[in-house]
Amino acid sequence: MAFRTAMQQTIEDMVDDRRGILAADESLPTIAKRFGAIGVEPTEENRRSYRSLLLSTPGLGEYISGVILFEETLGQQDESGCMLPEVAWAQKIVPGVKVDKGKGPLPEAPGDLITYGLDGLAERLQHYKDQGARFAKWREVYPISRHNPTLVGRLANAEMLARYAAVCQREGIVPIVEPEVLMDGDHDIDRCAEVTEHVLHAVFSALHLHRVELELMILKPNMVLPGKDCRQAEPDEVASETLKVLRRTVPAAVPSINFLSGGQGPEEATLNLDAINRLRGNAPWQLSLSYGRALQQPVLAAWQGNAENTAKAQQALLKRARLNSLARQGRYLLEMEAEG
Repeated sequence: MAFRTAMQQTIEDMVDDRRGILAADESLPTIAKRFGAIGVEPTEENRRSYRSLLLSTPGLGEYISGVILFEETLGQQDESGCMLPEVAWAQKIVPGVKVDKGKGPLPEAPGDLITYGLDGLAERLQHYKDQGARFAKWREVYPISRHNPTLVGRLANAEMLARYAAVCQREGIVPIVEPEVLMDGDHDIDRCAEVTEHVLHAVFSALHLHRVELELMILKPNMVLPGKDCRQAEPDEVASETLKVLRRTVPAAVPSINFLSGGQGPEEATLNLDAINRLRGNAPWQLSLSYGRALQQPVLAAWQGNAENTAKAQQALLKRARLNSLARQGRYLLEMEAEG
């Protein structure tokens, strides 16, 4: 593979035993929803200003090793005229980009979804690479119901993830593979574990079929959690069920598993990550995070769209990043939330 050395360097720059990934790749509708909750207009300038605030947070690189960006952010600058991917890399935070184009119904599989964006992906990756992106991210989602995800849905989504990952590696871009079993619903933790295991088996079978080099990718799965409308599980139970599923499905060649937060609150996501790392034993992978809302929710609340609140908002981000770094190491305590 022509770009193996470059991709190996990206893995080395992103994967260690302390840091995680910041997901700042919200689509236009999603960031409009986030801004709407704090009364901020979702203009391009406000999006640029907010994401510049995130990437320029002093000291962030101590806890964050990579950032997933929305494609428009790759071409934006900070107030001094520096390109935002360069702002990130100045702190040794590797810039990457979300490359999928949203989701829709999967034909012949009622209730299942499929993600779009493979057409023209290689050309887009070349452009993103020229703009500074060194990795990419693609998300497939799996709703849980009595009948979903179907076998057709699991196989179709796995095929999309594998084809995306193969194109990325061919172009010298490290793929983050994100199969997300959704929290929506009243299913219990056992049902989530069952579905997650089936999903991951299908994903790695497809990755093998498409000759994706597992050493040169990162997995971004859900934790094993009950549905939002079911009794919530304690962190120890989440950790036990999550690790059991991962040990059954994820090859040791994968260097890092970076969990998505998937609707968990900031403290909940940190508690569960900490519990997983306390229970990890001799797990062969790094067990880290790739959080969006669970890192950004306190930041948005502090910022409120006001430039005068920049320092306060950055302190909120740095605190959450630091606490999650401790959780990465199994050293987080809930009472730390009260500290400055």
